[in-house]
Amino acid sequence: MTNVDVLAIGAHRDDVELSCGGTLVRAAMLGRRTAVIDLTAGELGTRGSADLRAKEASRAADVLGLSARENLGLPDAGVMNDPETRTLLAVAIRKFAPSIVIAPALSGRHPDHSVTAQLVRDACFIAGLRKVAPETPIHRPTKVVHCLAYREDNVKPTFVVDITDAFERKLEAVRCYSSQFDEAIQGGEVYPNGEPLYDIVRHQAAHYGSLIRCRYGEPFFTTETMRVDDIAALEVSTF
Repeated sequence: MTNVDVLAIGAHRDDVELSCGGTLVRAAMLGRRTAVIDLTAGELGTRGSADLRAKEASRAADVLGLSARENLGLPDAGVMNDPETRTLLAVAIRKFAPSIVIAPALSGRHPDHSVTAQLVRDACFIAGLRKVAPETPIHRPTKVVHCLAYREDNVKPTFVVDITDAFERKLEAVRCYSSQFDEAIQGGEVYPNGEPLYDIVRHQAAHYGSLIRCRYGEPFFTTETMRVDDIAALEVSTF
């Protein structure tokens, strides 16, 4: 068992690098243990192959500073939120026992992404039910947050993580997927605008950073209201 503080779960290898890679790097910089679960091998991807993407994901894991990375081997473009899959993912979540789980946005371009978002929420809940896979100790994460990177058509972010010090390593992790992104102008939830994908990643991170008055940021959404202990400590100037 590899207990971690933060567990990011994506439908495909490279999803977490694009959407929350900077947040994972930043967490590691702060001494937090992080891990990733990729649900599929990405075998239906137009470019590259599943074997090549596995090697790229391994390199990216080193760049991100992950404690562990696991692939559940679910069918690409066929992720389902059914009892069997929920149990499989719940057992994997129990193994890592995270406090925080990062999931995709609740809506997305790829059908696997939106299905994965609700699948993660449901699996986190049933991971705390003793009669589900009783051979493994129960664990229910404290909080599930959803990536909003590139989803300008979605809800307003609940919060943005300052990844200024982590951005270049995030981009290095994204670049590990050369089979997917070299010479590409879109990928994952990244809509094309004619620029190279790597430039879009930088510009989008700068946009999110501007929302909290820093250079680079990554946006997230929570269904629950965030708590503030000291109103006098609030950051981000109104003017």
